[in-house]
Amino acid sequence: MASPARVLVVDDSPTMRGLITAVLNQDPDVNVVGQAGDAMEARAAIKQLNPDVVTLDIEMPNMNGLEFLEKIMKLRPMPVIMVSTMTHRGAEATLAALEIGAFDCVAKPQPGEPRPFGELADKVKAAARSQHRFQPSARSVQPAPAPVVPAKEFRVGRKIVAIGSSTGGVEALITVLQKFPRNCPPTVITQHMPSTFTKSFAERLNRLCAPVVEEATDGARLEIGKIYLAPGGDRHLQVANASAPCCRLVERAPVNGHRPSVDVLFDSVAELAGRNAVGVILTGMGRDGASGLLKMRHAGASTIGQNEKTCVVYGMPRVAQELGAVEQQLPLGSIGEEILKLTAARKEGIE
Repeated sequence: MASPARVLVVDDSPTMRGLITAVLNQDPDVNVVGQAGDAMEARAAIKQLNPDVVTLDIEMPNMNGLEFLEKIMKLRPMPVIMVSTMTHRGAEATLAALEIGAFDCVAKPQPGEPRPFGELADKVKAAARSQHRFQPSARSVQPAPAPVVPAKEFRVGRKIVAIGSSTGGVEALITVLQKFPRNCPPTVITQHMPSTFTKSFAERLNRLCAPVVEEATDGARLEIGKIYLAPGGDRHLQVANASAPCCRLVERAPVNGHRPSVDVLFDSVAELAGRNAVGVILTGMGRDGASGLLKMRHAGASTIGQNEKTCVVYGMPRVAQELGAVEQQLPLGSIGEEILKLTAARKEGIE
């Protein structure tokens, strides 16, 4: 990035605007060019300042952040990072914002938090670099489409599916999982997301998709027709027990700066399932999951990476591709169907 990312900070709290501005201005590659206290001020500031990125509070007077985001995406699509409270209501609104087209989200800090908005500058820089053009998906108000393969026509085999994603992953996962029939293969997912958001995201996916989607719990058996999302927080998701595969939540230090980590999940799937697995790496910043996907491929698993054109951030899939971990690189819209082809009973010679 040749010049600093130009940011407009939108929040109804002067204290929060000041904190976000101070954190961002510590990074020489970020320049806060303006602040706004509500949607009307933000609208005028966007026209005047033409920022590269907007940080947007969800709860504001007169017009809330979701309503304003929809207007931005319709009239002037640009990278927007949502700033949300760590509450169930805040999580629901943030997930809706990510579906509408927000680039990413950050949580407002808790009292006494040592590094408030620790990842915000990196997310702002990634947003400014992104070539993705955000468009409203309106998925939050539309019913889930019928699966591409009806359950009665899909004969599931014996494979486990493991998916890793980060920035842009909410929209990507919805796109992939809405292709799954009710009797999909057992699927485990690590999506980088604050701990308060993962339960709400699992509930949202459960409403939008045909299979059962739930936040993973320690010891939960991997079953046909179920999708397990790693809970955010202080544990990693793994799979274990070859005779009766199940989820394991393990306390370990962050890996690649993340907990839960995609690499930890993929490593465990490579060890447990070997060739009886499919690994998928979707849009995201950084390199988490790339080495784990390579281990899966070396163990005989089929591996898929999202292509650059359809990624919000071509980070994790790019590193995986460069390492040789990706067997097939596909556009997002084709990944769900390919997973089903690779996991159908006929692929394993089971009649």
